[in-house]
Amino acid sequence: MSVLVASMYDPDGWTRHVRAALPEHRVMATNRFGEFEGAAEDLAAVEHVLAWKPRQELLDRLPALKAIFSLGAGVDHLMDLPRLPNVPVVRIVDPDLTARMTEYVVWQVLHHHRMGAAYQRQQATRQWRDLRQPAARHVTVGLMGLGVLGTSAAEALLKIGFRVAGWSRTPKELPGVRTFSGESERDAFLAETDILVALLPLTPETTHILNRSLFAKLRRPGPLGGPVVINAGRGGSQNESDILAALRDGTLRGASLDVFEREPLPSESPLWNAPNLVVTPHVAAVSDPAALAPAIAGQIRAFERGEPLQNVVDIRRGY
Repeated sequence: MSVLVASMYDPDGWTRHVRAALPEHRVMATNRFGEFEGAAEDLAAVEHVLAWKPRQELLDRLPALKAIFSLGAGVDHLMDLPRLPNVPVVRIVDPDLTARMTEYVVWQVLHHHRMGAAYQRQQATRQWRDLRQPAARHVTVGLMGLGVLGTSAAEALLKIGFRVAGWSRTPKELPGVRTFSGESERDAFLAETDILVALLPLTPETTHILNRSLFAKLRRPGPLGGPVVINAGRGGSQNESDILAALRDGTLRGASLDVFEREPLPSESPLWNAPNLVVTPHVAAVSDPAALAPAIAGQIRAFERGEPLQNVVDIRRGY
């Protein structure tokens, strides 16, 4: 049985760790351009693909394909394909990936809560001046998306002392979290949120959901003097011109963006110099082959024994 690593991100590293985790399988890989340089008969035997932004023409050449495993937390890179093969698509859900995202969310929440940008500006001009800031118990962090990643982030923020609210498409209950669901409750969720954290999948419903209309519904002025937005979900969920305008006119006090509509973010983008904006290069939860390959190998072995796959994507919903 054959496994194909179809990724332009570190194919050599993924291949090495997948081979170690699946020694009984033949493991092949594309090059760093996503191209397969082997023979057509090699592809004919591939049953499982580990993919990150795979080429459509490559997937079209896999007649024995049984499952696709996304090598990242998001799956929109697969949902956007014009001809997604009619096989299960599996999301990565792993403690390492979850922990990395939780670290990022906590880091950015604390950066804005503890006046990180203001103190950096003071350091640059050698000013020694303390700035008033509220206690965490007076600040509400609102999480859009209460899946595995959102739940972990909520638990960490509660331990620090923040008030935590959460919004999801369908009703959910989390200890210590004030939860909202559906369109009918979204405005109420926004109205009490000081720091909005978006961890949403990209779907037609979430495309450009982070826009001026939504920002205007956040709590203001609030304990921080204005709302903050953090997006570590998908770049397509944000309207970047609206974010830029909102930062410039004070609708938003600050923002942190790890994902963008176009990546890498072009050097000429005005977002690089936007006031009180943290830009990170899609590193909130980087997939680590050493950590994730054994989990994927376990899924493949279980599937081959006839057991159901876990974390299968609902193709209709896109996540």
